[in-house]
Amino acid sequence: MKKCIMSKVYYKYCSQANHESRDWRWMCGDGFGMLGKLPGRKMYMPCQKEIYTDAEAVAQAAARQFARCAAAAIAARGVFHVALAGGSTPRRMYQLLAAAPYRESIAWQQVQIYFGDERCVAPDHADSNYRLAWEALLQHVPIPAPNIHRIHGEAVDVNAAAEHYAQLLTQHMPHHEGWPCFDLVLLGMGDDGHTASLFPGTPALTEQRRGVAAVYVEKFSAWRITLTYPVINRAREVIITVTGPGKAQTLRQVFNGDRAAHFPVQAIRPQGRLLWLLDEEAASSLPAKERS
Repeated sequence: MKKCIMSKVYYKYCSQANHESRDWRWMCGDGFGMLGKLPGRKMYMPCQKEIYTDAEAVAQAAARQFARCAAAAIAARGVFHVALAGGSTPRRMYQLLAAAPYRESIAWQQVQIYFGDERCVAPDHADSNYRLAWEALLQHVPIPAPNIHRIHGEAVDVNAAAEHYAQLLTQHMPHHEGWPCFDLVLLGMGDDGHTASLFPGTPALTEQRRGVAAVYVEKFSAWRITLTYPVINRAREVIITVTGPGKAQTLRQVFNGDRAAHFPVQAIRPQGRLLWLLDEEAASSLPAKERS
């Protein structure tokens, strides 16, 4: 069972003038959702939320959305460029995609796999997002090896690894406004409001020149490599999955437009469609009107 809510979510003040969206439409075909802006106002980004009973239902919904996006992109452009996420909810979605009916129905030969972020570990390390995707999905579907583009998190020079991945995106992907353009970016949200490896207080949050950045995350005493906002926000579609009670208070502040909080996920405002897939536990602190 799901509840589907359309809402305008306040994200944050723009870095330049403040704007308010007066006209918007969802991405259709090869197009992008467009925002009409009026100077001197706040910017609002319309989004869609779907609330499901539990994490399993969220994973099933995410798998359906993945298959829908793949079919649409392949029909329109002959290829599907997707950035995968790490975490428990994506793992279950990948397991579903690796089984019938998706294993047979998706044209995996036309799918190009990328990653939204990576831990700076070897690809066979337990913390590797690539390993998660390989074990849960990629080894089980007929996707050609050259179609899988992992981030080399094991590199000694993490900044060079980030630059290498940025060049790979430039070489392999279509562009919009000078930036690589994904058909779909899959994201999650941490209890601190981070998404991909865009963590509070890190320099990657203000990166406007590089599409991929190496970032040192103090709370983990570890390096990560992540896509940055200019690339994520050029996507035709972004899906954010959030499950569990530990995310409920953060999610409430995100959707209430808490300007004092400045959660990194609040800056996800793609030019295409933004879809949140939530379970009831994650949505439990949202106002009643947002959950009904």
